[in-house]
Amino acid sequence: MFQIDALRLLVTVAETGSFTRAAVRLNYTQSAVSRRIAALEAAAGGALFERLPRGVRLNPAGRTLHRHALEVLDRLSRAERELAVLHAGHGGLMHLGAFATANISLVPTALRALQDARPDVEVVAVEGSTDTLMGRLADGALDLAVVSDYPYGLPSADGVTTSVLCEDELFVALPREHRLASASMVDLRELHDEAWIHSAYGDRPTMLADACARAGFTPRKIIRIAEWTGKFGYAAAGLGVALVPSLAASAVPAELVLRPLTDPALRRTVHVALPATPLPAALKLRDLLREAVA
Repeated sequence: MFQIDALRLLVTVAETGSFTRAAVRLNYTQSAVSRRIAALEAAAGGALFERLPRGVRLNPAGRTLHRHALEVLDRLSRAERELAVLHAGHGGLMHLGAFATANISLVPTALRALQDARPDVEVVAVEGSTDTLMGRLADGALDLAVVSDYPYGLPSADGVTTSVLCEDELFVALPREHRLASASMVDLRELHDEAWIHSAYGDRPTMLADACARAGFTPRKIIRIAEWTGKFGYAAAGLGVALVPSLAASAVPAELVLRPLTDPALRRTVHVALPATPLPAALKLRDLLREAVA
């Protein structure tokens, strides 16, 4: 409804009290100012200025629009400054996404280092599945994401590049009283009668399903729990066993033990995903993530 240039002109005319003086300040002709103000008044539904013998002044409608114009122009000015700082690599907002277990230790460690190195960068963090995060990167809603190929594999997204951050071994979580809790390593075949606590199974190929097939069995029962606190709670209660990545090891409750598995394929790859033209602050965070896993 209102063009930004017209709002700037409204503010300038109000400040100078004259179409002529506003024209001089903005390098317009007086007739151009008159035409633009007339168009703005038409869009606003009525006059915005009282025409005086010497100059003009805002009427009640003009004061109302002037107040909003100042707010809009101030917001745009701040946005321009923040974007300039951001693209120069000197600070500003950065939107980060990560999957759940990366947020236990890996991402917080890197963010603390970023805070120390670049206190001028403000990070807005969100948590989500890899599929969701890759989509948000492609849409421009994120500046960096920590993603993985577990449980379905690493999806692709237009304009998004990925680089390997680390390999993350998968362990089996067992109650401390479980018959295999003291084993140095566990063969999946020894768990063929167990219920498995897993967030995804059966709708498309998963790492767990492939591993069980290699071991020659299909899990007798899948308990589909999405949140890690729920998975740990079910496992601690002896209701089933669960695959747990090493990134989550520090969050495992004392009632559970983690044991390595004999299948070497039971590991996932963690990646850093970036848009085609990453922000300087995102590249700095990528480097700090690499240091965090070194």
